[in-house]
This record gives sequence, structure tokens and C-alpha cells, in this order.
Amino acid sequence: MQNSEAISLSAALLAVAGELTQRIHDGVVARGFEGLRPAHGFAFARLAPDGATVTELAAHLGVTKQAASQLVEEIVRKGYAERRPHPGDARARLIVLTGRGWACTRAAEEAAADAVRPWVELLGEREIRALQRQLLRIAPYGPVKPVW
Repeated sequence: MQNSEAISLSAALLAVAGELTQRIHDGVVARGFEGLRPAHGFAFARLAPDGATVTELAAHLGVTKQAASQLVEEIVRKGYAERRPHPGDARARLIVLTGRGWACTRAAEEAAADAVRPWVELLGEREIRALQRQLLRIAPYGPVKPVW
């Protein structure tokens, strides 16, 4: 691949990621969840399965522990998450989504489905599934960084 092709591919992927992030965020806001930034959604994605410590969240987001702590403070203050004792480490706190956080996560899933629907109409279901498989081969685990 030539340098110009690599930069073109990079630009296209970044444009798609940026547009997708914005469309999901706009969809969440349209569903009544205000006072959030896209970075909060990236955090919710990590917290959703079983919660996480601030250290785990920082690693997932690719930010410092201090930045993750500030983000956690925001979502706790806004009622989207809460701190609980960690079941396996008395020194740690587990950050988990509240009912409001789970509702917001469901709204983001709906917004994501709305955002990718035009891709399916353009490329077809089979090509979208193939694209998903290829992208998961390239970046199977993240981290998902909320800012570039």
C-alpha cells in the first residue's frame, strides 16, 4: 500500500468513527439523556458488563487514572453510575451503572442501530458483516479512546 493510500484509508476510518460517535451521541440526547459527552458513552461501554475500577476504566479508555476519576465523578454526580465496595479487593471501589445508566446504554444501542442502518442499505447485510469481522480482526479489544 502506498503512503497516499494509507493516509486516505486512515482519513476515511477516522471520518467514519467521528461521524458514528456524533450520531450515537445525538441519538442519546434525542432520547432524553442530556449532560453527557461521547467520552461518557465510551465509559458506559466498559462499565456495562460487570462494572470496573477506575484503574480498569482508565486502561480501557487509554487515559490517566486521574482523567478516569474525573469522568467517574461526573457520571456518579449525574446519577448514571455509583460506587460500590469491590467484592474481591477491600481497597478498591467498583463503579457500576445505575438504572439510569442502563437506560442510557440502551438508548445508545438504539442510536447505534439507527446510525449503521444506512450503511446496510448502501453496502448490504453481507458486506457489513464482513466489514465487522475484518475490523474486529484489526482491533479486537480496543482500547476505545474518547479523544484523539
